Amino acid sequence: MNRRMKILQTLVIATSLLLAVGASGVLANPRAPRDFQLQAESPQFWNLVDHNAKLTVVGTGFGFTEGPVWDEAGFLYVSDETINKIFRLYPDGKKEELIALGDPDGNTFDRQHRLIDCASVLRAIIAVTPDGKYSILADHFDGKKLNSPNDVVLGPDGALYFTDPNMDLVAGEKQEIPFQGVYRLDDKGNLKLLTKDLTQPNGLAFSPDGKRFYVDDSEKRNIRVYDVAADGGLINGRIFGEEPGGKGDGVPDGMKVDKNGNLFVTGPKGIWVWDAKGNHLGTIVMPEQPANLNWGDKDYRTLYITATTSVYRLEMKTLGFVPY
Repeated sequence: MNRRMKILQTLVIATSLLLAVGASGVLANPRAPRDFQLQAESPQFWNLVDHNAKLTVVGTGFGFTEGPVWDEAGFLYVSDETINKIFRLYPDGKKEELIALGDPDGNTFDRQHRLIDCASVLRAIIAVTPDGKYSILADHFDGKKLNSPNDVVLGPDGALYFTDPNMDLVAGEKQEIPFQGVYRLDDKGNLKLLTKDLTQPNGLAFSPDGKRFYVDDSEKRNIRVYDVAADGGLINGRIFGEEPGGKGDGVPDGMKVDKNGNLFVTGPKGIWVWDAKGNHLGTIVMPEQPANLNWGDKDYRTLYITATTSVYRLEMKTLGFVPY
């Protein structure tokens, strides 16, 4: 979802809430938000989440949330793309500003436990220190500026893999690279193009064994899977799954996997759950449209979900795969 659409979606939600308040100040609710639901498409869905699982709000009042990363110190890093800041968010809802930065997006940790951010306005992959300073790790490919890095994951080889669509390109700035690519950045700063065959690459993840690489295409509303070659390259790309939906329902965006290789991909109305063979097991319908998610808590058995103005928490039965 591009920056303009994110701002518009936030304004629509705020406006609908204001319109729903009557003269008495009580929410009249003519346009109710979606209810949280667990919709199974297969009995296997219930191996991953309990029938009676409860969704809770960790924090709210954000502009547009993205890039959740759980820190073992007991808090969550969260990007706010409209407020233009990265926060530490604690389980009790307390927020601490880490850094003010134009349109921060997806985040991860690298093997040194540095916070890595996709800085859309900087058109760069950056490393952020705990005291709120940053350094640029990559902002050019073949002498041309990157588009607007969107999401990033740590690979099994220790390199950083990221998507570079143009949907958050700052208005008035020129797109210098004539495609929207997926890249590999090694610890020496070498940047390698892995594929440019997606229309709008967004979320990405590796299978737990590192043999398969998933990336979704928000414009095409599908998920692609590649085999990972010995040199870290991607081969044998094919369609893994489709996430069709209506206008305003949301598109494939952030994704994560569990230790058994099941995929959790944000999409129309919530989070679509897939097994490793491409079977849609079910959907976690969210009150607000989610953009990303990550595993957290001590055992990494909890999904933390960034969904528009809020961050939610959902305990799962399965263990998350956390590459760092």
